[in-house]
Amino acid sequence: MTRTDRHAWLLPSAMADTPADSPPGRRPRRTVRDWVVDTLLFLLAAFVGLLAAESTDQLNSDVVAFADQIVGAAACCALWLRRRWPVGLAVVLTVISTIAPVAGGAALAALFGVAVRRPFRETAILGGLAVASSTAQVFLRPDPSLHPAAAVVIGIVLTLLVTAWGMLVRSRRQLVEALRERARRAEAEAELRAEQAQRLAREDIAREMHDVLAHRLTLLSVHAGALEFRPDAPPAQIARAAGVIRDSAHEALQDLREIIGVLRTPGEEGGGDRPQPTLDTLDALVTECRQAGMKVVLDVCLDTLGDSAAVPAATGRTVYRIAQEGLTNARKHAPGAEVTVTVRGRPGDGLTVQVHNPAPAGPVPHVPGSGQGLIGLTERATLTGGRLDHGPAPDGGFALHAWLPWPS
Repeated sequence: MTRTDRHAWLLPSAMADTPADSPPGRRPRRTVRDWVVDTLLFLLAAFVGLLAAESTDQLNSDVVAFADQIVGAAACCALWLRRRWPVGLAVVLTVISTIAPVAGGAALAALFGVAVRRPFRETAILGGLAVASSTAQVFLRPDPSLHPAAAVVIGIVLTLLVTAWGMLVRSRRQLVEALRERARRAEAEAELRAEQAQRLAREDIAREMHDVLAHRLTLLSVHAGALEFRPDAPPAQIARAAGVIRDSAHEALQDLREIIGVLRTPGEEGGGDRPQPTLDTLDALVTECRQAGMKVVLDVCLDTLGDSAAVPAATGRTVYRIAQEGLTNARKHAPGAEVTVTVRGRPGDGLTVQVHNPAPAGPVPHVPGSGQGLIGLTERATLTGGRLDHGPAPDGGFALHAWLPWPS
């Protein structure tokens, strides 16, 4: 989590973000809030020390009073080191405060720093030491204005209050740090989900490109191969094949431009505006294949009050892609064979799509292909909640059968 410099001064150095270029193990620098807190603690310890000095000066000689003042000033100045050596400084100041009451305020401030930064076990040990020190101080350096019992109670209560206050601050910091860590994990998980969504989008685009372009490029390959092996064909047939090649290349470019358009940012121009294929465009696909010389039989029977427009757009697009891939495979592996495309369905029962072609009558020329289209179609059908099967047919041909959900 990043935090602006405008708000960094409001946090203690233990909670402020450490710069990424700082060496490991280095103590964080004091923030403005740290300087304010340290200054207030210094002034408070000095004020408590002055009160203690006034109450004990009447029982001490000038030399002892002067020594107390020197010790009290040194104890207050030592508080500026409490962030570097919190435990050691607290032990030293607690022991000194036993014989020098003017260091009592500094000892409490050091105990507060330990309660804020160290675990409960160390805080409890130092708290017990502070109670013992304040109790011993009552008998070694008594305050004439207080009863010994009252002085002991006041020392215990102050120690407990300071310790409890420090532990409260520590628990609050731990809570804030836990919330920050949870926010960091949430941000990391959001980034992972975004990366996964981008990866899935790329896979969808790659699958769409294969499904769309394989059909067009297969037409190009078949007719280019016919021109290569039949250079003596009639001019009309050559012109027809050249026209199919030109139209297929144009359609392939249009489809590629449409698919790549989804990769553009929203502000860019050139996005694809061609309508997506649906079940209604299945007739145009079959007509195109027939014009290319294929024998295709299309049989669509939908038990619904409406027409094919009643089929959900996503389901109709999947039917189109399945039929397109089946026709493409038949054109590559069984040229000249009659292909039957059957579509059946009703709302609530789902849609079934079957593409069947018999075995080829003669040798089949090699056409490049890796079978990735069928894998992509299986994934597409599975994502829509359906299933797809393909394999050799009983008559020696090839059959592709798919079922897709059609909600009622």
